[in-house]
Amino acid sequence: MKSEAILCVDDEAIILMAMKRELKAHFKDRFRFETALDAAEGLKIIDDLSEDGVSVILVISDWLMPGMKGDEFLMTIRSLYPDIRTIMVTGHADPQSIERTVTEAGAFKVLQKPWNRSELIEAISACVGPERTST
Repeated sequence: MKSEAILCVDDEAIILMAMKRELKAHFKDRFRFETALDAAEGLKIIDDLSEDGVSVILVISDWLMPGMKGDEFLMTIRSLYPDIRTIMVTGHADPQSIERTVTEAGAFKVLQKPWNRSELIEAISACVGPERTST
């Protein structure tokens, strides 16, 4: 089982499928890829994976979701799991929410929807670092 995971959170299943497909195409089997339809499900997945010994190293979240907005979700992650890096991908966030996401939630990057594939992969690669090789 892969020991590191990337979690994608968006309330639109089609967005999650597209993002997961792009990540798998680029990163292959390097990571476990998980998806959640809202912040509460995302937090549960992080907890469950942690209990199973899988480290979530990156969360990519939408901003406009039911229940908890993406900036609040990423601030919660920062307080509970300070080692998890975060990226927000949004088509709706206002400038104040984007600023909060960067300053208070510590998001590495905020990307606009529809995302540019190379910009997304570049931001993720910067967060997860180079692939480690066995020696």
